[in-house]
Amino acid sequence: MKKWAALLAGIVMFATANVKADDNTVYLYTWTEYVPEGLLEEFTKQTGIKVMVSSMESNETMYAKLKTMGKDSSYDIVAPTSYYVSKMAREGMLKELDHSKLPVLAELDPQMLDRPFDRGNKFSIPQLFGATGLAYNSETQNPANLQSWADLWKPEFKDKVQILDDPREPFNIALLKMGQDPNTQDPEVLKAAYQELLKLRPNVLSFNSDNPASSFISGETEVGLLWNGSVRIAKNEGAKIGMIYPKEGTTLWIDNLAIPATAKNPEGAYKLINYMLSAPVAAKLTEAIGYPTSNKEALKLLPKELTEDPAVFLTPDVIERSVWQVDVGDAVEIYEKYYQELKAAK
Repeated sequence: MKKWAALLAGIVMFATANVKADDNTVYLYTWTEYVPEGLLEEFTKQTGIKVMVSSMESNETMYAKLKTMGKDSSYDIVAPTSYYVSKMAREGMLKELDHSKLPVLAELDPQMLDRPFDRGNKFSIPQLFGATGLAYNSETQNPANLQSWADLWKPEFKDKVQILDDPREPFNIALLKMGQDPNTQDPEVLKAAYQELLKLRPNVLSFNSDNPASSFISGETEVGLLWNGSVRIAKNEGAKIGMIYPKEGTTLWIDNLAIPATAKNPEGAYKLINYMLSAPVAAKLTEAIGYPTSNKEALKLLPKELTEDPAVFLTPDVIERSVWQVDVGDAVEIYEKYYQELKAAK
């Protein structure tokens, strides 16, 4: 995580100077699109608690910021993806949850609870289910030619492919293409995957994880990696877009809500988690951004055109051939090193 040291020095000084503990305020650090307009106003009306939202760009940045800020951090809720829950819990960065303060647990889908990254949900509560797919412009691209991750390496896609700006994402597709485990920690396998990605590099137009749907909406991108919820966002904006989950499968993950060990208002955090995961609020969020909610009652409130869209709500056969993304321990440094070299390559 060294690459953020200089950047975060300035960020942390600003954050610690402007974030103060307050029983009437909860500081939420979550993904940019996870708080659509109007989502939290009712919470403040009901409780009198204000919510201050900070936008999360990546798990790596969130982790590095909390590490650097240490006890001075006042974030009360963070939104780590599954593989970062286990990492942060192991390092003592998350508060063990009191389930008696989380009645909303009774409404959640058992299939999203008690996952290997957090047995018993001691440190996190699932919010949204996600997966990475191969998105394409449905007016200019034939999906029959996009059935494998290997298709992105085709010469006709020179300077046309969008890659999600995350160290694990490009390695996931390269490793799946090679028939290898996307969670490998083997340095030699990762080196081989990096060599594969160097062959893909001429085709890469952009690395984009900050609202990656936007490039499909604008027409800048015709093919590339996209998360299932981003497809919904693009469709809502009128984009002509389709999504394939290639024959090799994909990686699956859950975005969660957790309370940092350094939280200054954990009681307010419990109240906000219950509110955000409640059926009406969870349904509103899923309808706005597409990612399937963990609240099984909320599913009943959603339109069938959404819940029956296989690009967003993955079919059982896709899930069956896919892999859950997990923490790779110290090997994350290898991923990060090669990823930065990949971005710098021409």
